[in-house]
Amino acid sequence: MNPENYRKLKLLKLLELLRQETDENNPMVTNEICRRLMEMDIVCDRRTLATDIKLLNEQGYEIQSYQVCKAKGYYIADRRFSIPELKMLIDAVEASHLLSEKKTQELIEKIAALGGSKQAEVLTSNIVRFNTVKPTNECIYYTIQILEEAIREKKKVTIHYFHLNERREKVYRSENGIHTVEPIALVYNNDRYYLTCYNPKADRNYNYRLDRIEKVVLLDESISSRAKIRSRSVAKYNAQVFKMYGGETVKVTLVFDVRMIDYIYEKFGMDTKIRPCEDDSFTANVEVQLSPTFWGWLFQFTGQMRVTAPEWVCDEYMGMLRKAINIE
Repeated sequence: MNPENYRKLKLLKLLELLRQETDENNPMVTNEICRRLMEMDIVCDRRTLATDIKLLNEQGYEIQSYQVCKAKGYYIADRRFSIPELKMLIDAVEASHLLSEKKTQELIEKIAALGGSKQAEVLTSNIVRFNTVKPTNECIYYTIQILEEAIREKKKVTIHYFHLNERREKVYRSENGIHTVEPIALVYNNDRYYLTCYNPKADRNYNYRLDRIEKVVLLDESISSRAKIRSRSVAKYNAQVFKMYGGETVKVTLVFDVRMIDYIYEKFGMDTKIRPCEDDSFTANVEVQLSPTFWGWLFQFTGQMRVTAPEWVCDEYMGMLRKAINIE
């Protein structure tokens, strides 16, 4: 190896060592750094180490030092992620309904490693195990990769889509289980991951749960022009649907008390226009997709929120209430 390449390798290994093995509470002293580099067949001494660290600092890597007994200890301070950030990512992975137990553990270990080996031990030893039902589908990464490519290239795909019966057996939604779909977005909603597609026959979007998708095949057939237009309004669509159950899109008038304002903004966005009423309540006109999950969302605020227009939606609302009262 020529001297120039050797020097580059030495700096790379030094940086890798400090990133993985040190932090502010766990510096590595000069002798230990030299010993560890020598184990990698890289010659290092006190003088050249100081020169190498100075060069790395000049390039913006922020290698700090302080006295450890009588020796100088070095640590790297330019972490890409802070420990609280890594902790939140790990908790999100652990709580996910998308990843199998195996994939969850693998991804948590990768995230923890971003904090260095010392912090990785802390992060992985203090994980809260959420009461989350994990899927058994191990092909999820491959599924996402193919679907992302299809969305980027605006191509159709075929998928096998299933649900589970009472014996936890896969039951496919059609005779051969194959659906040809026009994918427009991957959407994370209510702790689940969905493939949002365009249905040209109904002229509306619909959704598939990713953990229920198998055998994705990318087709050499472009999605329709209408699907391309719908792909630009996925955010608006997500505000209309409830737990990704689609239905007829309707503009409704909601009337609610002051305690419900946060829920309106949370669901329909901060740009939702809310107007005060004469009786100290508030009203907003919003677009929703009528579905059982919309009524369920509304019913949880009984006495605090109601729909007042259009009339036919109000009639359906009253019908739902009567059905609920008659349930024994």
